[in-house]
Amino acid sequence: MIRADFDLGQPIYGGIMIVDILIKELGLKKSQVENAINLLDEGNTIPFIARYRKEMTGAMTDTQLRELSDRLTYLRNLNERKEDIIRLIEEQGKLTDELEKNINSAKTLQEAEDLYAPFKQKKRTRATMAKERGLEPLSLMILLGGYKNIEEEAKKYLSEEVESPEDAIDGAKDIIAEIMSDEAKIRKYIRDDIMKNGIIHSQAKSEGDSVYRMYYDFSQNIKDIVPHRILAINRGEKEDYLSVKLELDDEKYLKYISNMYKTDKNSISHEIIDDVALDSYKRLIHPSIEREIRNSLTEVAQERAIQVFGQNLEGLLMQPALHGKTVLGYDPGFRTGCKIAVVDQNGKFLDYATIYPTEPKNEIEKSEKILLDLIDKYDVDVIAIGNGTASRESEKFIAEMIPKAKRTLHYAIVSEAGASVYSASKLANEEHPDVDVSIRGAISIARRLQDPMAELVKIEPKSIGVGQYQHDVNKKRLEDVLMGAVEDSVNKVGVDLNTASSSLLKYVSGINQSIAKNIVEYREENGGFKSKEELKKVKRLGPQAFKLSSGFLRVPESQNPLDNTGVHPEVYKECGSMFEKLGITEDDFGDEKKIMDKYKHYGEKKLAEDTNIGEMTLRDIISEISKPGRDIREAGEKTILRSDVLSFDDIEVGMELKGTVRNIVDFGAFVDIGIKNDGLVHISKMSKKFVKNPMDIVNVGDVVTVYVVEKDEKRGRVSLSMIN
Repeated sequence: MIRADFDLGQPIYGGIMIVDILIKELGLKKSQVENAINLLDEGNTIPFIARYRKEMTGAMTDTQLRELSDRLTYLRNLNERKEDIIRLIEEQGKLTDELEKNINSAKTLQEAEDLYAPFKQKKRTRATMAKERGLEPLSLMILLGGYKNIEEEAKKYLSEEVESPEDAIDGAKDIIAEIMSDEAKIRKYIRDDIMKNGIIHSQAKSEGDSVYRMYYDFSQNIKDIVPHRILAINRGEKEDYLSVKLELDDEKYLKYISNMYKTDKNSISHEIIDDVALDSYKRLIHPSIEREIRNSLTEVAQERAIQVFGQNLEGLLMQPALHGKTVLGYDPGFRTGCKIAVVDQNGKFLDYATIYPTEPKNEIEKSEKILLDLIDKYDVDVIAIGNGTASRESEKFIAEMIPKAKRTLHYAIVSEAGASVYSASKLANEEHPDVDVSIRGAISIARRLQDPMAELVKIEPKSIGVGQYQHDVNKKRLEDVLMGAVEDSVNKVGVDLNTASSSLLKYVSGINQSIAKNIVEYREENGGFKSKEELKKVKRLGPQAFKLSSGFLRVPESQNPLDNTGVHPEVYKECGSMFEKLGITEDDFGDEKKIMDKYKHYGEKKLAEDTNIGEMTLRDIISEISKPGRDIREAGEKTILRSDVLSFDDIEVGMELKGTVRNIVDFGAFVDIGIKNDGLVHISKMSKKFVKNPMDIVNVGDVVTVYVVEKDEKRGRVSLSMIN
């Protein structure tokens, strides 16, 4: 959570200010960073800032703003932790000017914690027990030198708890080992060297085959390993298929540790220091740093997986809607039958049925008759088939039935991920209280084809299933990123205030679940909204919520045509002045050529000066009135509507196909080409040029042309290429 009372100019490390760090790391101007932080601290949402405060941020995107917000939170937390560490050390009376300077110069939480380690209250260790027996002075003598015979010195420490000189020396060595382990410079040197030169190695724990076979004898430099392999290795280790270790240059680290403590003055102690260095490294330093490195690699890999999931989800939500079509939703199944639901052009549920065209009943003719009757009765345009169990068998049945229909029909394969979650949810019960749970899934599948976003927002984002290793990542972080992806998508598209469900409204900037329900209640009680201004009458929707939300809402029924655009009400007055100067009226809205001609003739810079509207905001206004009520998703690839079906046997190497990208992972993209399993386009087959990230080439929902390069009969897998 970003603190509103935090000073922008507060140093974070080495006298450098937070703003300066963000400028350097994110490649932004000072004004962009300062204004963005101030806007966030004032409680403005990222979609609002990205859309309506472009002049202040230099048109920072929602992605840039989220990156800045995440990094800002980390830096502020780091600063607060440093303050705590300094206070805790000071309370012990052990804070020096140099130590305070080093703590303030720490660039990461790990570095700060390393510096605090020697002062942290520890559990009872071998070193703390040795100190309790009074052996700390002996340990310091060994490190500083100045004695002639260590055994003679050790005799001075004999007591009931220290029975022999050897016992005393061993206790002193335990204390020195812990001193070495707590030394921040040693830990940083070893950690940095491992990240640069270390190797991660995994090995099979048994000879049995598994999905982890490629990691049964696997080694790679830590600096080169890709995130998804870390998660795969971790999972294989957790499931007891793999043993994993880091291969390190132990001799180099032992030499470094020893040399740090060896001096001319303590030459008599050099042999002891070497022994202690070995013990400290093997017993304390190596296990601890190996855990830290593994955790660090896992955190990076998890963050990558989470970001991939978020981007895939946004691609799925931003798929074009299929407006104006009556859809028959088809939820496939075997023993329990296929569930059918018909929804009209506006998504209103009309009728349902259950048919059994697949195993074990194979009621083909009876099922055809039921479907054809529903198609005729409700003038069905498209059939949406869920891609779950029995999907391909159902697809074959539908493809063979289509020619028998009296009207032109097509079908589309729709992801049904999360449909069962929705069916059993409280929301589904509220929407369809008298409809069986099994039929609700078919309703959801039909509506997903009509408007993917409006339907998918009813499901918990993590249940939509367009990620990789989603069960192996930090759940709180995953939830935050996915919610951000939904929020950004919904606000980019805009929401019809008079038709949107509360599930959709709650993602609008400035509106929470409670306000969303109040909006729906107001709509039902008052017969809908006549203007955006009427929003102010909704319970608990105050001035701030109105400011943050109103630009993203649409009221097609309003007498003010600006209410059906993304123009913010805060500039309506200035818009009136602008229209006068351009010589256009509300009747001209939608006449893109006329509006653009007048805009260019007047001059953008002059118009900005004459209307007191920023140039970036002007461009957005002109774009909105040129195409009022437009849906930006229309620019995307349309859903593939099929009338036939392919089987695995139909596929041939070299064949050219059209397919829909269903999921993207670090190593490529899975494409639905109309057979049972999606084909894989490996990252190396996406372009003739080097591709670092598959998302630079495709997004979920994209329709792509692919070529079959390999067909694995045994596993039923198809390898594809986007390169002809």
